[in-house]
Amino acid sequence: MRRRTLLASAGALVGVAAVPAVATSARAAAPGPSLTRTGTTTLDDQALFFVSYDGLVNNNSFQKNALLTHEGHQYAAWYTASRQAVVARRAVGASTWQKAEIGHALRYDDSHNVICLGLSRTDGRLHVNLDSHSDGFTYVKSEAGLTDDPAGRDWTASRFGAPQATLDGLALTSQFTYPQFIATPEGALQLSYRAGVSGNGRNALAEYDGSRWTALGEWSASTGTYQGSRGSSTARNMYLHGIDYDRGGRLHAFFTWREQNAAVMCSAGGLTNHDTGYVRSDDRGRTWYADDGTPAGVTGGPGLVTVNATGLVVDPLNADHSLMNQESQATDSAGRPHAVISYVPGRFDQCTTDYVADRVAHGRAFHLRKDASGAWRKTEIPVPLNSSQRTRLVLDRYDNAYAVLPYGRIAAASAGSGYADWRLLFDGAGLDAFGEVVVDETRIAQDGVLTVLYQERSTGTTPSPLRTVDFALPA
Repeated sequence: MRRRTLLASAGALVGVAAVPAVATSARAAAPGPSLTRTGTTTLDDQALFFVSYDGLVNNNSFQKNALLTHEGHQYAAWYTASRQAVVARRAVGASTWQKAEIGHALRYDDSHNVICLGLSRTDGRLHVNLDSHSDGFTYVKSEAGLTDDPAGRDWTASRFGAPQATLDGLALTSQFTYPQFIATPEGALQLSYRAGVSGNGRNALAEYDGSRWTALGEWSASTGTYQGSRGSSTARNMYLHGIDYDRGGRLHAFFTWREQNAAVMCSAGGLTNHDTGYVRSDDRGRTWYADDGTPAGVTGGPGLVTVNATGLVVDPLNADHSLMNQESQATDSAGRPHAVISYVPGRFDQCTTDYVADRVAHGRAFHLRKDASGAWRKTEIPVPLNSSQRTRLVLDRYDNAYAVLPYGRIAAASAGSGYADWRLLFDGAGLDAFGEVVVDETRIAQDGVLTVLYQERSTGTTPSPLRTVDFALPA
C-alpha cells in the first residue's frame, strides 16, 4: 500500500473568517471552514468534578454520545455534584434544559464510568448506558415514542424505566467498558463495548431491533503475538477511535493496539499503544475487512480480527511515542474515512519516558484520511496540544474538517486544499475548559451547528459548571 505524508504549514491563525478554498473544478464554489459563535448554555452550575486517569467523567472522548440531536431537540447526560445521573433535553437553540434524574448514582471516582446516549428510530426510545469500567453496567431506556414527540410529552423521570444490570434481560459480560451506541441506517440501534480489561480485551456488538436486544458477539481478539522492535507481547486490547456508518451504510472503525507487555516500549513511563489500524464492514458489523478488501474477521467467530491479520495498519508507529488511544473519526460525503490521532513526533523524542509530561510538552495531533485515489494521507495539525488528552474530529456539509482540541480550541482545514491549510479558528478564550471536550456528532448534519460540551476547571473535588457552546458552520 502506498503512503505519503503531507505536512501542513507551521503557521496558525486565530479567527472566525473562512479559509479560502483552493480553486478546483470540484470545489471551486464550496466555502472553506468557518465558525460563528451563536450561544452558550449552562446544564449544571455544580456538576460532579474529580480528575481520574487525567480526565473527567462528564467529558471523555469515548462518550458516544453525551450529546445527541433528533427531531429539533438536543439531549445531554451527566452526573451532578450529588453523583446522580441526569438526562436532559432542550429545543435546539434554546438557552435552558429540562432535566430528569434517572435513578442511578455513580459508584466510583473513575472517569471511565461515563454516560452514553443512543436513540432507536424504530420505536422512538432514548437509551442510556452508564457507570462501568471492567465490571457490570447500568442500562435505562425511555418509554416508546418519547423522542418522536418531544413537544407533546413532558420531561420527567417517569418517562424512563427502572435502572437494569442487563439489556432487558440480556447479560453481556462481567467485564464491560466503553459503551458506544450506533444508529444503523435502518433505524435499529447497536451497542459497541469492550469485554475484558486493558491489555487483554475484545470489542463486541449487541443490537436492538425495536423489540429486543441480541448479542452479536465479539469481533476483535486479544490473542496473537506482536513483535516490536524492542520486545514481544502475546495479549492486547484494540482501542477504537470510533465506530460509525457512512451515508452509504458502510461501517468504519479506526483503532490502535495496546499491548499488555511493557517490554514492547523503550520506557515504562510511556504507553504500549502502537500503529493506527482500520477495518470496515458492509453487513452491519457481522464481517470485517481490511482497507484493501482482505477478510479480517467475523463477529462472533470463527476468526476474529487479530493483531496478526494482514493489511490492517494504515499508519505505522512503534510504542515509543505515546500514541493516544480512543481519539476520533468521521466519514465524508463520499464515504471516505478520516481520523485524528496524536503522539509525540520523532523530531522531539524517539523514546517518551513520561507519557503525560511528554505529550503536554511535545504532543501533536494529525489528520489521517483516505483520498479519492485510495491512498492514505496524513497531515500534522500545526497547533501544540499542550495537553495529554484527546482531540475530536468533525466534518461539515462541505467536507471541511474541524479538530476540536483540548480546552475547546478549534482548528480547521478546507477540503478544497486537500486539508493542507490547517489553522486555529477558535482559541478557547472565555471557556476555561478543563481539558477534553465532547461534541454532538449528530447535530452538524441536521442544521450545520457544532455543539461542544465542556466542564470548567476546578480543583480537588469541588464541583464546577458544565456548559455547551454552539458554533454555526458554513451554510
